[in-house]
Amino acid sequence: MTTRKLVSLAALAMSTLALTAVAQEKKDVSKPEMNYQAGSSPLADVPMYQSTNPKAPKMTQAEFDRARQIYFERCAGCHGVLRKGATGKPLTPDITLAKGTDYLKVFIAYGSPAGMPNWQTSGEMDEATVDLMARYVQQDAPTPPEWSLADAKKTWKVTVAPKDRPTKKMNKYNIENIFSTTLRDAGEVALIDGDTKEIISIIKTGYAVHISRVSASGRYLFVIGRDAKINMIDLWMEKPDSVAEVRIGLEARSVETSKFKGYQDKLAIAGAYWPPQFTIMDGDTLEPKKIVSTRGMVVGTQEYHPEPRVASILASHYKPEFIVNVKETGKTLMVDYSNLNAIKMTEIESAPFLHDGGLDSSKRYFMVAANNSNKIAAIDTKDGKLAGLTEVGKIPHPGRGANFTHPKFGPVWSTGHLGDETISLIGTDPVKHKQYAWKEVAKLKGPGGGALFVKSHPKSKNLWSDAPLNPDPAVSQSIVVYDITNLDKGYKTLPIAEWAGLKDDGAKRVVQPEYNKAGDEVWFAVWSAKNKESAIVVVDDKTLKLKKVIKDPRLITPTGHFNLYNTQHDVY
Repeated sequence: MTTRKLVSLAALAMSTLALTAVAQEKKDVSKPEMNYQAGSSPLADVPMYQSTNPKAPKMTQAEFDRARQIYFERCAGCHGVLRKGATGKPLTPDITLAKGTDYLKVFIAYGSPAGMPNWQTSGEMDEATVDLMARYVQQDAPTPPEWSLADAKKTWKVTVAPKDRPTKKMNKYNIENIFSTTLRDAGEVALIDGDTKEIISIIKTGYAVHISRVSASGRYLFVIGRDAKINMIDLWMEKPDSVAEVRIGLEARSVETSKFKGYQDKLAIAGAYWPPQFTIMDGDTLEPKKIVSTRGMVVGTQEYHPEPRVASILASHYKPEFIVNVKETGKTLMVDYSNLNAIKMTEIESAPFLHDGGLDSSKRYFMVAANNSNKIAAIDTKDGKLAGLTEVGKIPHPGRGANFTHPKFGPVWSTGHLGDETISLIGTDPVKHKQYAWKEVAKLKGPGGGALFVKSHPKSKNLWSDAPLNPDPAVSQSIVVYDITNLDKGYKTLPIAEWAGLKDDGAKRVVQPEYNKAGDEVWFAVWSAKNKESAIVVVDDKTLKLKKVIKDPRLITPTGHFNLYNTQHDVY
């Protein structure tokens, strides 16, 4: 038998073993986990330096460029920009070359128990593309460019200078009840009047705006796209519009403004996924002032991580501080912004893979999800320390979470999960309910995994949860609601997508319950593809009946939406 045939047989045997292992464990992988971890990155089209590894399989330049694009569109969200591992495992040549092309092709084709999608058997990739990606991950990872203060300033534009802006409110809109709605694939936000349910304006932004934040004064709206572009929108203008913009990197998720007394509206901050750093800017113009790297050691293992992404940021009401959560290292940074020439930072060790979260009802504790550690960290923004670390369900994803007073446990904060059907309730009152503080006091059963947001309101007796990433359309196209005064009776299901009355066969995923200012309406986005009809559905919070369907051809892929009053005052 020839050497070539022996090698082929060995490779085939290795592939068979790999496939068998996947088949045995595949049942443990949830579809929502796969969908969540396979997010795309705006770095797909960014020019990068390519090194040549003589040990790697041969690839043409065209093949390499195509594979790099696919990697950043499909894989970087899990495995990291540099392939050194994030929520997924490392895919560096020291590991992948030892596995070999045939072995890697099996795992790419059939998926893995760690959460990697089954790219070929799902129909997302053909056999040739799987082979391409198996060879690509054995090459040295291309490195995206860094992003300096000078780079940021090249993108900085002030379209209306502060001196030329209105000195008083020039429109008749009830600003506090405006909703900022992300039109994901259009690269826009829609400002919708919460009173009339009419669209006020559509504003061009970065791609796939991740969050909307409101300045301490309530005058300015800040939105940030996943491509790291920030728009500053003046709500006092006759027709609210962008007055300044800047890019603070190549990929990002978070923006916030200073809230402490004496510093209101003075500064803004944004955190980047790449490069791993945050940028502090002038609050009136978005002029970049200071960049701080977040590269460093991982909590617990003390291993160096080259790309710890900035996930979520909050402005403290107790001190001139920004609270910056760093994903991969699991550190919460308390950043003193009182002197930008001598920045002081306190590192709080939480848990790896910090993601999103929000304040408890007292507005003292920042409850943040360490999603792939299955924990919630409670950060004391007054004393600057870790108040508690709570084990919850699989891959918590709270959005900002939901606060309410439980009949037995007192004030609680809640989160849904991507990886299981539960909603966890965590006690947040260390004074009057000390025995329950920072403990998971109850689990509610939901319709299934894939939840992204839970929501309640101080004036409501309801708790709402979505599940847009659940593979079952009956679940992803509906919403569930619990009666806080009688949680034991379970949830009611409302057919939100059906109520929307959309004329085509789009995905119709229902996402992000959001209250109006008064707390008597709940808004939902019915999110379909870019070429399909979408809508906003408004429900009466007391009667649970349909109140209004907002349809407009300009509502392209509506996803997140934020009531400006509730966002400004951390009401959730």
